[in-house]
Amino acid sequence: MNRQGRAAEEDFIRMIRENERIIYKVCSFYVSDEFPMDDLYQETVLNLWKAFPRYRNESRLSTYIYRVALNTCISGMRRESRRGQRVPLTFLDEPAFEPENMGEDIRELYRLIRRLKRLERSLILLWLEEKPYQEIAEITGLSPGNVATKLKRIREKLVKMSNQ
Repeated sequence: MNRQGRAAEEDFIRMIRENERIIYKVCSFYVSDEFPMDDLYQETVLNLWKAFPRYRNESRLSTYIYRVALNTCISGMRRESRRGQRVPLTFLDEPAFEPENMGEDIRELYRLIRRLKRLERSLILLWLEEKPYQEIAEITGLSPGNVATKLKRIREKLVKMSNQ
């Protein structure tokens, strides 16, 4: 490997290490029997590696990583849904990645979020990460106004789900 290739590889590894929390967090919202955490994480890192040479600093690196991670997870679910319905042998009730100090209220919120539709999960995840509407719009491809409307409805839906 030449010096340029080695430098690019080192930059990529540094980027992954500095942002692995983002990758794990996104993947944790899409974990299921069909999509174990290790597979989602590995697929996301692979897609980031393939896309890394095309990253042009037009947006923040974290925005770019969120976009690739969300697209990877959602694309995997779409591919799987075209293969037909599967009956899971077990139901994963707890997220595969969560901080040790996570309280029961937060665990319940994660359970409710995992019951949302794919786009809703993506939006609420980014909102919980305190991303501004403009950045959420850049990541998801929606307009900022649409992001605001959808987030309002998602928060109302979560409140309703928690009262059931």
